[in-house]
Amino acid sequence: MPLPRTAAVIPARHASTRFPGKPLARIAGKTMVEHVWRRCQEAQVFSEVLVATEDVRIQEEVTRFGGIAVMTSPTCPTGTDRVAEVARGRSGVEVWVNVQGDEPLLDPEALKVLAGLFQDPAVRMGTLVRPLEASEVPSPHVVKAVLALNGDALYFSRAALPFIREAGHEGSVRRWAHIGLYGYRHETLLELATLPPTPLEEAEKLEQLRALEHGLRIRCGQVQGKTVAVDVPEDVARVEEVLRTRGLLP
Repeated sequence: MPLPRTAAVIPARHASTRFPGKPLARIAGKTMVEHVWRRCQEAQVFSEVLVATEDVRIQEEVTRFGGIAVMTSPTCPTGTDRVAEVARGRSGVEVWVNVQGDEPLLDPEALKVLAGLFQDPAVRMGTLVRPLEASEVPSPHVVKAVLALNGDALYFSRAALPFIREAGHEGSVRRWAHIGLYGYRHETLLELATLPPTPLEEAEKLEQLRALEHGLRIRCGQVQGKTVAVDVPEDVARVEEVLRTRGLLP
């Protein structure tokens, strides 16, 4: 099946609690939002790449490096809501991909995998998973995904799922870590943005559970490798060190 017309939206919020102005943080001479925008361009699967922001400073920076910024409401509670606000104002796009604005090392190949899920017309929402490392199993900061045999998500949790009751079965169950990238059919995105928060979503603080609790299936694409997100100012140095090990910085 051909790839449907797909657009990427990068939510870039200036008013971050832990790192104000995070999208404008400079990493190896470029702002973080430019790094993420360039990773989307390198994927070569998007008809357009848009930055959704509530701040004119970010809009001006995106315009400077040649991108397109869409101003959205400062009251959007989640990145999904910000993407939905962009989608309501544009027609002709069948699939919207929500690209985290704090992932400057995002692999363009992972974006190709996510966009490719929608070649199946039955897929309404998609995301990505990677193999879970043993050291990550007890960490609530690494979200675990439990998959059905067809690749649809059964559940996401901060807990160490699935639980292995009897010794000797560890090797028969694959453990997955969730990667916070999402794709949606246009109508699915708009529907999801109107749904109220759900009990499991609020308990685990995982917005993707809202979709599952309302009966929406989420197809999971499988990729390899971890990314380095920028949550606090100290993470900038971690990203630059990764770039240095890849020979992209002196």
